[in-house]
Amino acid sequence: MSPDVEDTIAQKIEQSITCVSKVIFPTTTNHHSTLFGGTALAWMDEVSFITATRFSRKRLVTVSTEKINFTHPIPSGTIVELIGKVSRVGRTSLAVNVSIFLEDMYSEGREEVIHGQFNFVAVDDNGKPTPLFE
Repeated sequence: MSPDVEDTIAQKIEQSITCVSKVIFPTTTNHHSTLFGGTALAWMDEVSFITATRFSRKRLVTVSTEKINFTHPIPSGTIVELIGKVSRVGRTSLAVNVSIFLEDMYSEGREEVIHGQFNFVAVDDNGKPTPLFE
């Protein structure tokens, strides 16, 4: 890969970083008053898709996820920030790492509580893999 292409990819990675903040309301929690795991996964998939689309500006499909690590429950009444960043770029595929950070509403600091990787493939109008860059 030429230095110009590498520079372009690095720029596109930085420009496609996606950050979304949410408040954890009781409507998204389980009987333990913590965020449903499935809701967290759906939010992560959405952020990863937005990140990948902003990077490639291609039609993409999610093909897999890597290990998703839940390290701490997310209680109702807290703030989370989801951050997506492209971590790998192939010929027709790319990977996006998504982290969820937990913040208490009334004190400083935050911690990463969920992390995972989502893998995408660019597809053409017939659903066949297509190059990310022409």
